[in-house]
Amino acid sequence: MRALITGMNGFAGSHLAEFLLTQADVHVFGTGLGSTSHLSHLGSRVTFIPGDLTDARVVENLLTQTQPTHIYHLAGQAFAPVSWQDPWATLETNIRAQVNVLHIAARMQSSARILVIGSLDEYGRVEPHDLPITETTPLRPDSPYGVSKIAQDFLGLQYFLSHQLHIVRVRPSNHIGPRQSAQFVTSNFAKQIAEIEAGLRAPVLYVGNLSAQRDFTDVRDMVRAYYLALEHGAPGEVYNIGSARAVSIQTIVEMMLQHSRVPIRVETDPTRFRPSDTPILYCDITRFRAQTGWTPTIPLETSLRDILDYWREQIAREVDRIPQHLST
Repeated sequence: MRALITGMNGFAGSHLAEFLLTQADVHVFGTGLGSTSHLSHLGSRVTFIPGDLTDARVVENLLTQTQPTHIYHLAGQAFAPVSWQDPWATLETNIRAQVNVLHIAARMQSSARILVIGSLDEYGRVEPHDLPITETTPLRPDSPYGVSKIAQDFLGLQYFLSHQLHIVRVRPSNHIGPRQSAQFVTSNFAKQIAEIEAGLRAPVLYVGNLSAQRDFTDVRDMVRAYYLALEHGAPGEVYNIGSARAVSIQTIVEMMLQHSRVPIRVETDPTRFRPSDTPILYCDITRFRAQTGWTPTIPLETSLRDILDYWREQIAREVDRIPQHLST
C-alpha cells in the first residue's frame, strides 16, 4: 500500500498518517502547504512533499513521484465561516485542487483508490422532518463552504461515472480532537480555558450560538472510518459518517467547564455568530456501518478532555518561551 494523503500536515491528515502507520506494509506520502509541526513526531516514517494542489503541474509531479495505490484527498479550506468572508477563495481552493487530482489521475489511468471528502454541511438547511440525515436527504447548502463540498462530492461521482476511477465519497460530521485549529468551536473553547488557567486572560469564556446542535466525532474515529471507506466502500457510493447524535454547543461548554481548574464565567460574543446557522444537524450512519462495520468508539467526554489537555500543553510551552522579565 502506497498511501498519499493530501493535506497531511493538517489536523485530520496528521491523525490519518498516524493511523495508517499502524497498518502493515504501508508507505505513507503526504503533501500540503504551511507548517509541518503536526508531523514532527512521525519523523522519517512519512514522506512529506510540499505542494500547492491548485497547480496542475504540481499534482502531476506528485502522482508520478509517489505512484499511490490509495489517495486520501483531505486538502482544502475547511472552516465554513471563512467562506462567507471570501467565498471565491474557498470555492477556488476546494474545487480546483480536486479537479486537478481527479483529472490527472484519470489521464494517467490510475488504478488508485481515491477518497473524496465531502461534509454534512452539504445538507445545509435541514428541516426537522429530515432528521436524522440520510444520504438521500436534499442538499440545501447555506454557506459557500457547503457549496464547495457539494462540488467536490459530485466531481467524485462524475469521475467515477465518466472515467471509472475507484472513488468513494464520504460526508463526515464535525470531527474534533487534539491538534485542531483554534478556529473551530471545541478547540477554541479549550484554548480559552487553558489561557485562563495560565493567567493569560480574564476568567471569561467567550461563546457564540449555544443553541446549535451538531454531530461531533473524534478525529481518531474519523480517520479509521476513512481507511475503512477505501478498504470496503463501494466505488461511486456516498456515505455519511458521524456519531449519529446531536449535542448542543451549550452542552459542550458545560462539559469543558467541568474540567476547568479555575472558576470561569460565560459571555456571549455577537461576532462569533454565523450569518446562517442550521439549528440541528446529525446523521444516520446505517449505510456506512453496514458496508464497513465501523462505529465510533471514543466518548465525547474523552475527546473534550484530550483537546483541553492538548491546549494546556501548548499554552505551557508558550509561557515557557516568554522571557522571565516579561512574564512577571
